[in-house]
Amino acid sequence: MKDLAGLMKQAQEMQKKMGEAQARLDAVEVTGEAGAGLVKITTTAKGEPRKVSIDPSLIDPSEPEILEDLMLAALSDAKRKADEAQANVLRDAAGGLGLPPGFDMPFGVKS
Repeated sequence: MKDLAGLMKQAQEMQKKMGEAQARLDAVEVTGEAGAGLVKITTTAKGEPRKVSIDPSLIDPSEPEILEDLMLAALSDAKRKADEAQANVLRDAAGGLGLPPGFDMPFGVKS
């Protein structure tokens, strides 16, 4: 019965840490860039868009494809950075919980 009580305590601790981590993910912002910084998209670590910045030199009505491509590239860069930030925050939240090596949050096994 002692083991069950310890397990329940550990589960409560993990739930608390994950709640705190989720709050941090809303606060952490990353910025994806494209075109040497001419297009920037800022999102939270959860991927929620916060800001878009486009250098006026890119706005050419006769060539919208260039701006469209740079927007997609900046969004992809922001997504990659958000995924990295999310993994770092969740890894920090899981630290000290005594999870086995190779166990990744949220609840997966690293490949």
